[in-house]
Amino acid sequence: MKKLKPESLMMSHGYKPELSVGSIKCPIFQTSTFEFESAEEGKRFFEMAYGHRKPAPNEEMGLIYSRINNPDLEILENRLCLWDEAEDAAVFESGMSAISTVMLEFLSPGDLLLMSSPVYGGTDHFSKHILDRFGIELMEFSAIDDVEAIRARLDASGKAHKLGLIHIETPANPTNAMIDLRAIADLAKSYSTDERKVITAVDNTYMGPLWQHPLKHGADLVLYSATKYIGGHSDLIAGAVLGSKELMTRVKTLRTFLGNMTSPYTGWLLMRSLETLKVRMDQQAVNAEKIAEFLHAHPLVETVYFPGIQRRHDKDLDALMKRQCNTNGAMISFDVVGGEKEAFTFLNALKLIKLAVSLGSTESLAQHPATMTHVDVSEEDRRLMNITGKLVRLSVGVENVDDLIWDVEQALSKIKSPAEAVEEAI
Repeated sequence: MKKLKPESLMMSHGYKPELSVGSIKCPIFQTSTFEFESAEEGKRFFEMAYGHRKPAPNEEMGLIYSRINNPDLEILENRLCLWDEAEDAAVFESGMSAISTVMLEFLSPGDLLLMSSPVYGGTDHFSKHILDRFGIELMEFSAIDDVEAIRARLDASGKAHKLGLIHIETPANPTNAMIDLRAIADLAKSYSTDERKVITAVDNTYMGPLWQHPLKHGADLVLYSATKYIGGHSDLIAGAVLGSKELMTRVKTLRTFLGNMTSPYTGWLLMRSLETLKVRMDQQAVNAEKIAEFLHAHPLVETVYFPGIQRRHDKDLDALMKRQCNTNGAMISFDVVGGEKEAFTFLNALKLIKLAVSLGSTESLAQHPATMTHVDVSEEDRRLMNITGKLVRLSVGVENVDDLIWDVEQALSKIKSPAEAVEEAI
């Protein structure tokens, strides 16, 4: 049989209608527990669930309790694996629960976490203000640092032997800074030993499951805020982690005992959203290209942080994007002329685009990173990352692109140019 594309398999993969009275769509299995056919069956299921024995050939793990497994979540996880070509996946009640579970599983007291900067504000807070309670140290590096510079810092610190996990977010939130996935994966391998493997985890939320595939570039785990493109409708909160069977067994085991898996209903909603993921993301990418071009040419915009614009003048970035990504994405950040006042003027004037945090949804969203998503990042760090008062972040949706450009244009027109400001002052 022909090997079908993921967007085709999203409609039916992993689901057997005959087990659900012929329902063409997977029902919501809104139940906390499942009945065993016999005590012996219950014993077998629990032995496998808790790792007391490996399944026999062709033996499948049975349903026990929705904190451990549920049909909606299992089918969803099977479908998520198709995009990244992962061996296994786990879904969580939020992106932060996915990130925190991975960090808690693969880091122990005394370990060192190496993390790219900038990252999502919640990740920044967790790594700096929660993990330190457990004696886990943090070392950061910038997307502009080359691997040899990172290696030199690690070696000079005297803590390289403590390295347990490298967590990167690329493109970075909110600057769209790109990091070479293969180079970081190779760095992790160079510090791994027979007794200790350094894990590379990549937050791939900005590119979603379609536009970048970290596992294919050597990463061990890929993480998502599934709220974003995967959910894509601003009506749910969820997260996901994908990787090898070996590593995902550890992630799922800790998930069981933290109890932070997503609900059956959210799993069902995510399955619904996966059916339109490609058509949504394709349109968002097309729209983003046109909006970025408009912003790049506008006199009241200083700088546009969008790979499609930046790679024209950066051969290394262009080569990296060709090697690592399928598109330029649909996230745009830009500096308006002026500062926070002018950025707020723009944001408050938007009519079609919604002033709200989050990203990757069908509707376009705009926000002010320095005072919203990244407000908890220190002022010094924000300055180093170019997260300033004049920076605006735009998540491009699926609306008519001419309408979106009209909205951006009319909102920018409310900002006074430097000449106008001087004239008004006189």
